[in-house]
Amino acid sequence: MELVIFLGSLFFFLFLNIPIALVMVLSAIVLMLYGGDGDAMIIPQSMVDGVNNYPLMAIPFFVFAGEIMAKGGLSKRVILLAQLMIGRVKGGLGYATIIASVIFAGLMGSSVGEAAALMGILYPMMKDAGYNPGRAGGIISSGAILGPIIPPSANFILLGATMELSITKLFMIGLVPGLIIGFFLLLMWFFVVRIDGYTETITFTKAEAINILKEATPAFMLPVLLLGGIRGGVFTPTEGGAFAAVYAIVVTVFYYRELSLRNLLRVSATAARSTAVVMLIVGAATAVGWFITAAQIPDQMKAFFEPLVPTPTLLLIAIMIFLFAAGMVMDLTPNILLFAPVFYPLTTAAGIDPYFFGLLFVLNVGIGVITPPVGTVLFVVCGSAGISMGQLVRKMAPFLIMEMAVLFLLLFFPKLSLVPLKWLM
Repeated sequence: MELVIFLGSLFFFLFLNIPIALVMVLSAIVLMLYGGDGDAMIIPQSMVDGVNNYPLMAIPFFVFAGEIMAKGGLSKRVILLAQLMIGRVKGGLGYATIIASVIFAGLMGSSVGEAAALMGILYPMMKDAGYNPGRAGGIISSGAILGPIIPPSANFILLGATMELSITKLFMIGLVPGLIIGFFLLLMWFFVVRIDGYTETITFTKAEAINILKEATPAFMLPVLLLGGIRGGVFTPTEGGAFAAVYAIVVTVFYYRELSLRNLLRVSATAARSTAVVMLIVGAATAVGWFITAAQIPDQMKAFFEPLVPTPTLLLIAIMIFLFAAGMVMDLTPNILLFAPVFYPLTTAAGIDPYFFGLLFVLNVGIGVITPPVGTVLFVVCGSAGISMGQLVRKMAPFLIMEMAVLFLLLFFPKLSLVPLKWLM
């Protein structure tokens, strides 16, 4: 009964369009009243304990670095690099968008930030080239889910802190699957170009190409240095976040000289607000998690899925279906904080590698940011492009189907992610 009360209150408050952090606090209050535990101090104490977590310190650093890169000129240089790499073929803007999405994922680690940056620069170019607005928005939206998968990913940091897993290993297991998704998106775009009839190409002179490479090298080197440093043990993921922030400041303020000290303060304020939102959600999820545990809801979920434990593949399929449904109405962060602790013991009992499960978990709820009715990336793209969600989703459907296919490809063939993880580690 406690499970029904929790899910019922959670989705009831969500459909009232209440902010997700407040939704979880209200759900905690409902569980507290239902369980008869009148000590209201448990909620603020749990919220404080939830954010008092060393691995989570990496999040504000990576958020800060991402904001600096978005405002300091790295975005347009990365896009020019992508256009230089693949823009000569027909439909070059679409190919460049996918390549830029892969690079941006290694710089920002945020699906919403990635979508906003690409919409601001590439969408007007695609529209001027005669692209269907829904198709242009669709390719940007589908590429944005690479942000939570390709390291550094704030979502993997949350998952590692929640499940007490190595964040470095989570980073490494996301790298190759993220590249696989990028490849399949390029493959799908190959067919879309021929269906829609796009013929534009992008060419540069030799001097322009040299200048683009020179300007883009500092931006491209950030993920290389960051992942190399984390993999080599030079710094922890948290220290890597600080390195990324300092590197971004040096490049944008002193090398590109596009970010003044005054604007740096404004960027710091924006990053602080974004971090505060994430941490508030983390604290609220910790509070509701306390009451979920006290109400023995994990045991009830375990009893529901336990018959599938002897068949790990069927168990994963059932969990993926549940998470896909949850991802349609909730963002990545609350999904990770609420459901990862519930399903982790089940997958462990079934003998499923925890890092493999973590990859599938984040990829699944990451796809949720581009599925209606509550896809955060969809709202960003629709708002920027001035198109309806229905128009966007229809034109994005081929890419969404391809990403779901990759999810189940990884599910049925674990070696596609586990073998590269062993090699990378």
